[in-house]
Amino acid sequence: MNSESTVFLVDDEVSVLRAISRLLRSAGFNVETFRSGQEFLQRYDPNAAGCLVLDIAMPGVNGLDLEQTLNSKRIEVPIIFLTAHGDIPMSVQAMKRGAMDFLTKPANDEDLLTAIRAGLERDRTNRQARADLAEIQQRVSTLTPRERQVLVEVVSGKLNKQVAADLGVGEKTIKVHRARVIKKMKVHSVAELVRVTERAGIKPLPDAGRSARVG
Repeated sequence: MNSESTVFLVDDEVSVLRAISRLLRSAGFNVETFRSGQEFLQRYDPNAAGCLVLDIAMPGVNGLDLEQTLNSKRIEVPIIFLTAHGDIPMSVQAMKRGAMDFLTKPANDEDLLTAIRAGLERDRTNRQARADLAEIQQRVSTLTPRERQVLVEVVSGKLNKQVAADLGVGEKTIKVHRARVIKKMKVHSVAELVRVTERAGIKPLPDAGRSARVG
């Protein structure tokens, strides 16, 4: 478990907050508690690593409302619903919106701890993926417009002579640009370059399949 991660508990029942907090802290988790959905929205820092254990039936902003609000703000925090009032339609709705799990009070301690560990691991994985993507996008931003053109041509499977013909420059010039692209993108092969650019949302040319077969 990442000691910097926090389990965010949202429930309007003080006794539930105390009981679950005691369980989680005894298991070594960092815990923050909130008495309402409104309080969570006011105090929560989206940059904080962790997962959310969320009651459904609360006055004001209920659990499903809070989940929808977080989704609308594109805040990706793993959610585990914990409720005494849940039913199948509510659980289906919650899971369709991206909730990780749906447990009924009183939840088995081990089931809850297992769900929370999975939630924290998903959060860690998601944050790492976002950090990796930001790094890739930063590398792409260092490319010149011409290098960006060469990048798209290369990941489309085109040979240097084809790229040179498309861009109206000499093949030696393309070789230089290609080497600079590989260096700036911090990859060691075209295959790796393709994987990296796919993650950045850079698409090959529409006629890539046809062009790659030429020559």
